Amino acid sequence: MHTHRQAPFFFLSVYSCFIFASCVSAEEERRVRANDREYNEKFQYASNCIMTSKYNIITFLPVNLFEQFQEVANTYFLFLLILQLIPQISSLSWFTTIVPLALVLTITAVKDATDDYFRHKSDNQVNNRQSQVLIRGLLQNEKWMNVRVGDIIKLENNQFVAADLLLLSSSEPHGLCYIETAELDGETNMKVRQSVSVTSELGDQNNLSSFNGEVVCEPPNNKLDRFCGTLYWRDKKYTLTNQNMLLRGCVLRNTEACYGLVIFAGPDTKLMQNSGRTKFKRTSIDRLMNTLVLWIFGFLVCMGVILAIGNAVWEREVGSLFQSYLPWDPPVDNFLFNAFLSFWSYVIILNTVVPISLYVSVEVIRLGHSYFINWDQHMFCSQCNTAAEARTTTLNEELGQVEYIFSDKTGTLTQNIMSFNKCSINGQTFGKCTLKHRHRLDFTPFNPLADLDFCFYDDTLLESVKVGDLHTQEFFRLLSLCHTVMSEEKSEGELVYKAQSPDEGALVTAARNFGFVFRSRTPGTISTTEMGRPATYTLLAILDFNNIRKRMSVIVRNAEGRIRLYCKGADTVLLERLHPCNQELTNITSDHLNEYAADGLRTLALAYRDLTEDEWEAWSESHRCADKATDCREDRLAAAYEQIEQDMMLLGATAIEDKLQEGVPETIAVLSLANIKIWVLTGDKQETAVNIGYSCKMLTDDMTEVFIISGHTVQSVRQELRSVSLTGRTAACPPSSWSTFALIINGHSLAHALEADMETEFLSTACACKAVICCRVTPLQKAQVVELIKKHKKAVTLAIGDGANDVSMIKSAHIGVGISGQEGIQAVLASDYSFSQFRFLQRLLLVHGRWSYLRMCRFLCYFFYKNFAFTMVHFWFGFFCGFSAQTVYDQYFITLYNIVYTSLPVLAMGIFDQDVPDHRSLEYPKLYEPGQLNLLFNKKEFFICIAQGIYTSVVLFFVPYAVLSDASQSNGVPLADYQTFAVTTATALVIVVSVQIALDTGFWTVINHVCVWGSLGSYFTIMFALHSQSLFRIFPNQFHFVGHAQSTLLQPVVWLTIALATAICIVPVLAFRFLKLDLKPQLSDTLVRQKKRKPVGRSVGGAWRGTGSVSEGRLGARGGSRRSGYAFAHQEGFGELITSGKNMRLSSMALASFASRHSSGWIDTLRRKKHTSAHTECVLCFSGDILRNGEDVDCSKTHYELGFNGE
Repeated sequence: MHTHRQAPFFFLSVYSCFIFASCVSAEEERRVRANDREYNEKFQYASNCIMTSKYNIITFLPVNLFEQFQEVANTYFLFLLILQLIPQISSLSWFTTIVPLALVLTITAVKDATDDYFRHKSDNQVNNRQSQVLIRGLLQNEKWMNVRVGDIIKLENNQFVAADLLLLSSSEPHGLCYIETAELDGETNMKVRQSVSVTSELGDQNNLSSFNGEVVCEPPNNKLDRFCGTLYWRDKKYTLTNQNMLLRGCVLRNTEACYGLVIFAGPDTKLMQNSGRTKFKRTSIDRLMNTLVLWIFGFLVCMGVILAIGNAVWEREVGSLFQSYLPWDPPVDNFLFNAFLSFWSYVIILNTVVPISLYVSVEVIRLGHSYFINWDQHMFCSQCNTAAEARTTTLNEELGQVEYIFSDKTGTLTQNIMSFNKCSINGQTFGKCTLKHRHRLDFTPFNPLADLDFCFYDDTLLESVKVGDLHTQEFFRLLSLCHTVMSEEKSEGELVYKAQSPDEGALVTAARNFGFVFRSRTPGTISTTEMGRPATYTLLAILDFNNIRKRMSVIVRNAEGRIRLYCKGADTVLLERLHPCNQELTNITSDHLNEYAADGLRTLALAYRDLTEDEWEAWSESHRCADKATDCREDRLAAAYEQIEQDMMLLGATAIEDKLQEGVPETIAVLSLANIKIWVLTGDKQETAVNIGYSCKMLTDDMTEVFIISGHTVQSVRQELRSVSLTGRTAACPPSSWSTFALIINGHSLAHALEADMETEFLSTACACKAVICCRVTPLQKAQVVELIKKHKKAVTLAIGDGANDVSMIKSAHIGVGISGQEGIQAVLASDYSFSQFRFLQRLLLVHGRWSYLRMCRFLCYFFYKNFAFTMVHFWFGFFCGFSAQTVYDQYFITLYNIVYTSLPVLAMGIFDQDVPDHRSLEYPKLYEPGQLNLLFNKKEFFICIAQGIYTSVVLFFVPYAVLSDASQSNGVPLADYQTFAVTTATALVIVVSVQIALDTGFWTVINHVCVWGSLGSYFTIMFALHSQSLFRIFPNQFHFVGHAQSTLLQPVVWLTIALATAICIVPVLAFRFLKLDLKPQLSDTLVRQKKRKPVGRSVGGAWRGTGSVSEGRLGARGGSRRSGYAFAHQEGFGELITSGKNMRLSSMALASFASRHSSGWIDTLRRKKHTSAHTECVLCFSGDILRNGEDVDCSKTHYELGFNGE
């Protein structure tokens, strides 16, 4: 792997909060004068200091409290606390509210302070990095935060670019330098930048210190691929483009040193302009809870008004009759004012419908779920010693509701490692890993110059080279000559290749290992070692690559004077340029190409043509004229290339594997079965992304059509989108069921599609397709696509990526996941969850996300139920106590009910409960759908819980009231007293809610048993203690129920009353659940019934464990549509650089190490299963494929059957 990929802690600024304060919004153009800080400071440009923290020591407390009290619940409880401090209306002690409120505020403040501390720490780390700044003719080390616009900075090899710089000069010839832009667009191949010719010779510090040119350019913007400006110097002006710029986030590679002029700094840099804002993320359940709290508060006010009106009527009609011995407390002087105070008293008493303990419990449950994610050994990567990490505790249940996943490609779906996998030479295919060829070949005895990291298994290819097969040797000779790779030989035999694209490096390395070693090049020669003998070829011409040609060629003359053209390119363009005598070989090679493409490999065809001296001279003259043409130069060159690249002889084809991460196809297949839509948003080129789409089975050969949107104007993009819709309608299927279509759109087309007047049309088309791939998109466009879905679809989104270019997307999505991979830790630090492999996303969503959603929903349903059952008893009691705001229960029972008696059982259920085991969640992805549809906790479920709670409160009040009103003890003493009624009702309440949670708990652990039965036991223990004479003697004014627990619970009629109330509350619930289980069971209910029946077949979720050869269910060929990632992974212009000699080194230097090319078996493919229709039986067979319903299949090996009721 590239060692530079692991550069630690590259600025948090990339993925942190975007700072707008320092930007001059009205800036129309930017003027920068070199080496003149006084002039530049007049414009008040932003400094290079990055500030992402929210607080400092002074502002933390007021700002944090202000933020916390913007929460509806916190404001609600603060209001209640103020009411409780008024003695005239409070019948409860103030500490029942202030203690839990202070606890919640403190916990949240500590969490926010910790997060902000790490922001400060990261800011300091970035801002204090050192940079060499030219000040008064001398290079001085300055901190990054002290760099200013207009400063000249010196960069050295492997250093990060500190700001957006105009390249002035370089240690390389002609002002060239090489950069890596992985932090910006995810691409790891080198890119070339070149200074303006007039400044390229300013390599001396004295010359640079006297440089006073002025740059006039565009204002700060987020366009990574565009820069427009003009340099004015010495009364002349020079046009500046993006090719002259080094952007912050790039890394200088293979260049000893260069100098640059700071144009944009800090928040004005293009990287920061693309980083997006940090958003406060809240789950849909949180948003629903805020709404419900308002509704409950309204309900509370209504109950208070009803009881206050009752109080006014009672005081006027009845209370006035005994004012002489039961007068109103001052300052009450009439029944209306008394009713007003009674209203607020009831608001305090009835506030337990939403106790603050609810919010404390929610945070505890979320914390527990986060620890389960961190501790999950199935999400631990032993190779990189990295565990999954929940970096937030507020979004766990949202993981169970995801509908859209937006994924980066490079480093997220792929390992970003290319390997030479297979090839076809003269009609014979090589590279299949069979039992005979299962050992890795050792090339060193045959070739001392071989790359030790190269991995190949088929020894028949090596034998073919050794015996001197002419076709095989010519095949590898072509690979060693036809490329734009640069080579550096650090010591004898120690070669380092600098490939412009990873495909090129893999092909040249393959030729090296099979005896055709590319050693070095000059503008006019290529030096190789062929089968141990040195050889030098005269390089006559390079016919450069571009996106239209999809091929490149070289024309060389060997030592004997023979001239030959070597060509490699996409088979779609190369095979049609062959000599007719190649027809039979073309058919065989095409079959091989189809096989390779079906395996998800990136293919190229290879051919050659011998040229006579006359042919070469004639073509060379036409090429020279085209090259010097002043008009239509590109078209003239293309015509010249087309002229010579004809009647070629086919050599064969190559197959390169862009290694996917382990388990990617299976993970995508399973997530698709869970009705999760996956979109790939990548900065890579179109063909590269499409190949990966096929490799990971997002795109399949049974798709009806793969639409490509590539228009450059608004009109063309709109027309292409409408043609997609027209095709869908012609296929006689509604847009919601275009499951056989895929959409691929380029970045320049996406910019138009995201405009306000077209975004709806784009969205409807894209959402109707099975797969969507967005290529060549900027980081900001990634975020805009996510925002589009959030805005119009109201669906939960998840973004996953591994680089700085994914940060804005990760921030924008409801849930951001960072891959701790090859592109640093930028994405991880901006994410909500992180792990090291894409395949872990399956377990994060289908297991942890689903369980978290299930547990939180069950917790909330039960919590609202038990609290309404508890609180509404006060409401009914108000009609029997003269509406005096008298509580039914002892005040200590009211205080301890939510803290002790019922807190632990519901916490245990919320943390540990599950309906099916984890492997069942992976085997049956359909279990995930209730979360997407928000079925388990919504407004309907809330009202059902409230209705059950109110029903329970009616039973708990009126059954004891009816029984005890006429009951008496064995000695004839009546039981119709307040204390007996309070103890009976409280005991019945605790027993009923304990039985209810026992019924709600689906997964019992030791902790659940201890919490449920322990809480029930603690109730009796504490009640007997509080009603004891010992406490009464110590605090006679505090404990008024002395001895009533013993006397009440010794009466058989009391226990009969409790049993009757419990039965009336629980039996209807049991009956309803049994009927629902029989008449309309959910999939999880069916699986629980089959819990003891073990599936014979292999689970979908575990399908990636095997590493065998290609499965039998390979996808069929799609022609040439998915071949040759090279055709787009390469970049135009390198051929001209090589032949001009501009990029030839004057002196050698150490290069960065290149990616080691490891080998791993290809992963078995999975086909997408069709959804079953209602009331049909689904038969799933796992022998490498998912077979369709209705097919005649043999499931004798591995199978299981499952009947779906209404699924």
